[in-house]
Amino acid sequence: MIFTQEHEALRRTVRQFVDRDINPYVDEWEKAGRFPIHEIFRKAGDLGLLGISKPQAFGGMGLDYSYSIVAAEAFGTIHCGGVPMSIGVQTDMCTPALARFGSDELRETFLRPAIRGDQVGCIGVSETGAGSDVASLKTTARKDGEDYVINGSKMWITNAPSADFICLLANTSDDKPHLNKSLIMVPMDSPGISLGAHLDKLGMRSSETAPVFFDDVRVPQRNRIGQEGAGFMMQMIQFQEERLFGAANMIMGLERCVDSTIEYCRERKTFDTALIDNQVIHFRLAELASEIECLRALVYQATEQYINGQDVTRLASMAKLKAGRLSREVTDSCLQYWGGMGFMWDNPVARAYRDVRLVSIGAGADEIMLGIICKLMGILPGKKK
Repeated sequence: MIFTQEHEALRRTVRQFVDRDINPYVDEWEKAGRFPIHEIFRKAGDLGLLGISKPQAFGGMGLDYSYSIVAAEAFGTIHCGGVPMSIGVQTDMCTPALARFGSDELRETFLRPAIRGDQVGCIGVSETGAGSDVASLKTTARKDGEDYVINGSKMWITNAPSADFICLLANTSDDKPHLNKSLIMVPMDSPGISLGAHLDKLGMRSSETAPVFFDDVRVPQRNRIGQEGAGFMMQMIQFQEERLFGAANMIMGLERCVDSTIEYCRERKTFDTALIDNQVIHFRLAELASEIECLRALVYQATEQYINGQDVTRLASMAKLKAGRLSREVTDSCLQYWGGMGFMWDNPVARAYRDVRLVSIGAGADEIMLGIICKLMGILPGKKK
């Protein structure tokens, strides 16, 4: 990709926002298990950062997706994983289908306030028995007059405790699993919605996550995004942006792990020699830096094809797979060189080590990514290329 002055201006805006309004408070938010999401989102909305590639008619910037990737990468400078993940839910997980396929009424009701940061959104796909296997979800939305009546539950829902709406994937018919699902915009203050306790997670501590329960929740059928039964297809498209955001968001955080480890290894001495002077260490750090650049190149290639209208399911899946595995490799390798200091809870590399583990699980586990890639390569049993 070729970056323009506008790309670089956006990158600077994100970095300044992060340095001023987020990073000084990250340690406090990590301990609290939450951050002031409405306040931060309103500030991000004032800067235009929640609607970069969304339609101008509803308050977005109307820019191509390369600008969203620049922002996603710059949000990787946040000193934790939870806050950028919450931002990504708002921008690249619960609103892409709404922006692309939603009616003007729905976009006015939900998208415009999401772009302004006046409302917080969440995405309701995962269930206890249907995480990566989206086709197996059990939540139903049955027609009753002009309404849907929703019953079921969603699990591991980021932003849920503070959310104003949920973009819900539910079964709206008894048709085949890939044809019976619809995406429905549901206000979180609807009667019959309840939340479970905040989930006590290994990492991403500053993002709020909880199960959501639906007991005869009634919403108008006009809250459905697009045609009934098209929800699975829309969610697969939505996953492309989610996976690209997630991969791009890892890049600068991994670079920070390497850079902070280099700095520590210059200062730390063993046997009167700086750790960085050990060939096994500086060679390894050079390898990791090279791998991070490979991830960046893959993300940029997928983004360029995406803005040109190509199907990037294969490349987005590869980028997401690579991001998850490389994140684990980088943080584990760097933590090792910090020795006992790396085993301390508040160590920045230790925090990254905990946070990045989710990348190989959320938005489709590594094994799901491999299955998608193999299918598109034509090497799954019974599949022809």
